[in-house]
Amino acid sequence: MQSKFVQSMGLAAVVASLFAIPTAHAAEKIVKIDGSSTVYPITEAVAEEFQKAKKGAIKVTVGISGTGGGFKKFCRGETDISEASRPILKKEMDACKEAGIQYIELPVAYDALTVVVNPKNDWIKSMTVEELNKMWAPAAQGSIKTWKQVNATWPDKPLKLFGPGADSGTFDYFTEAVVGKAKSSRGDFTASEDDNVLVQGVASDIGGLGYFGFAYYDENREKLRAVPIVAKTGAPAVSPSAETVMNGTYQPLSRPLFIYVNATAGAFKPEVKEFINFYLANAAALTKEVKYVPLPSSEYAAVVEHWKSLKPGTGFGGVPEVGVKIPELLSRIK
Repeated sequence: MQSKFVQSMGLAAVVASLFAIPTAHAAEKIVKIDGSSTVYPITEAVAEEFQKAKKGAIKVTVGISGTGGGFKKFCRGETDISEASRPILKKEMDACKEAGIQYIELPVAYDALTVVVNPKNDWIKSMTVEELNKMWAPAAQGSIKTWKQVNATWPDKPLKLFGPGADSGTFDYFTEAVVGKAKSSRGDFTASEDDNVLVQGVASDIGGLGYFGFAYYDENREKLRAVPIVAKTGAPAVSPSAETVMNGTYQPLSRPLFIYVNATAGAFKPEVKEFINFYLANAAALTKEVKYVPLPSSEYAAVVEHWKSLKPGTGFGGVPEVGVKIPELLSRIK
């Protein structure tokens, strides 16, 4: 009798274990992030340091779907934080509103969007915004195929263009700044959301030209050459750097970088709050470490106060703007 009882109890325990809920796994704390490949190096650096500090108690996942791809996931409630290299657009604002998702807009750094050529390119000393427009405008598709067609003093060599894909905030910002309208671009170029693909493309073709965030150029200086930009006729050619971004001379390709925090549920999850607090406290040092441009301390202080207020919304009207300063941006959010 005792043996049968023990056996039946053992069987019951096995059956119970098959249907048991893995409580440890269910309790796992995860902060889910996706979005801009430009902002990725900063967020990844923050995530690594945060997870070390938390000793594995909180897991942080960081994806690279591009700014647009990240917002699609964010507005479906799939992520807690969305990285963006341009502000949220009207259609994304509408998608979030329809899904009942509010968001807190937090500028975290500055970037010098960098135009690069192959190091063996010996004819480019600088480029004007007008020349970039001639290369990248929709009208150039199928017609502007050589460097000489852009500037008569340049050689009759094939022009090979490399740039971010349509889901990229960098693509949106560049087209707004250079062509005059976001997403307005020729389509016959090599596009990728992975900036390393663009680096390799330009590095392997003497006629190559591309653009992406400054950090990816800085990591690959031996393979690429940054092009000084002339903003308008009569202006000096200015190279991208932390100094020229901060003093406002690198125009029109200086831009703020953002993270957006889910303010309906994510912002109030303790682990997300902890991560954002850590992000803002360490953003200046880690931004510099990954070769981007930190905000001035006064601007970080303003961003921290904005985060503490948990005030949802955006300082933009659903369209990218060139040259907006952080204090002005934060003051717009009502």
